[in-house]
Amino acid sequence: MRLCEFEKKEVINSCDCSKIGYVTDIVFDECKGCIEAIIVPKGGRFCFLFGESGELVIPFRCIKQIGPDIILVEIHEERHEERRH
Repeated sequence: MRLCEFEKKEVINSCDCSKIGYVTDIVFDECKGCIEAIIVPKGGRFCFLFGESGELVIPFRCIKQIGPDIILVEIHEERHEERRH
């Protein structure tokens, strides 16, 4: 699967059915040859328009299912990292 295919999918948290946003980037481990995490801007795809900064880094192990339109993840607030710009 290509990054551009990830970017078209909405990320949904299956724990509380909340919409997290859309994937903007991935963390890739070159040595292992696998994706380690997906990155979603805090506040959704257009967060930069509203002054919200930061990103949610969701570990790949939290992804439960990748469907044609959405990515279901299972995360609890304390489990994902937040990166600030």
